[in-house]
Amino acid sequence: MQLKQALASAVERLDAADVGSPRMNAEVLLLFVIGADRAYLYAHPERELTSEEAARYEEVLAQRATGMPSQYITGHQEFWGLDFVVSPAVLIPRPETEHLVEAVLELARGVQRPKLVDVGTGSGCIALALAHELPDAEVYAVDLSAEALEIARANAARLQLDKRVRFLQCNVLDPVWEKTPDVIPSEDFSPSRGTCCSEFRDFDFVVSNPPYVAFSEADKVQKSVREFEPTMAVFAGLHGIDVIVPLVEQAHLALKPGGWLALEMGYSMREEVVNLLSPTMWEDIRVVPDLQGIPRVVAARKQ
Repeated sequence: MQLKQALASAVERLDAADVGSPRMNAEVLLLFVIGADRAYLYAHPERELTSEEAARYEEVLAQRATGMPSQYITGHQEFWGLDFVVSPAVLIPRPETEHLVEAVLELARGVQRPKLVDVGTGSGCIALALAHELPDAEVYAVDLSAEALEIARANAARLQLDKRVRFLQCNVLDPVWEKTPDVIPSEDFSPSRGTCCSEFRDFDFVVSNPPYVAFSEADKVQKSVREFEPTMAVFAGLHGIDVIVPLVEQAHLALKPGGWLALEMGYSMREEVVNLLSPTMWEDIRVVPDLQGIPRVVAARKQ
């Protein structure tokens, strides 16, 4: 079968399976199978698929037709112009999260050797994008999932940023919550004892794309997200704030005076999240919309 025929057939199949953007998905998966770029596909439409390629294309199309995201099939997703390895252990990086990176970069202007921590790092996309853009920054990345940290460490190595980012397994920012700021021990806090973190305090920035979907709104989430992406990275209790509440409290301890908390939030969470930022503890609260005008990022400075 020729490439153009295989592509046309795949588009019809994915469309019938109610897969969004069927042509884009069909192309991405075909290019993945043949190991080529889009220019090759359009320059050689009559090139015949080998039997092995045809079988592999059939396999990945069947996976995509079930709702499995194409990023988990190919194992890759671009974010901030960087290529990230992804697996079902991590949330797929999304373009709207780039607004969070932009907001932090804007706030970091003029800050010498900024010290920052990415909470719930997942694939590491936020921490590594910031490390890439801030070469003098001291960057930490934490996650409760050991599997996610493996992916994040792999991405750091692939992007040659593994010497710049320190990874730690913990729940939100428990190391600063469980210990007073003046008594931060030097031992490894992670159950796997994979990283020693002796100065886990006095951050200039606490950054996070936390889980913020309420379980009560699970039916409003895309099937591919609900069924294939990690539950702990998507859902956060009955009202969607079970991680944001402790994050706000613990971030205040982790930040130095004048340091910033910046986090992504859901489309209808602006008022709820801003109300968590006590005016006696936080100031200069900023809300950043995405390209659709939806409040996407909230930032606040520690008093």
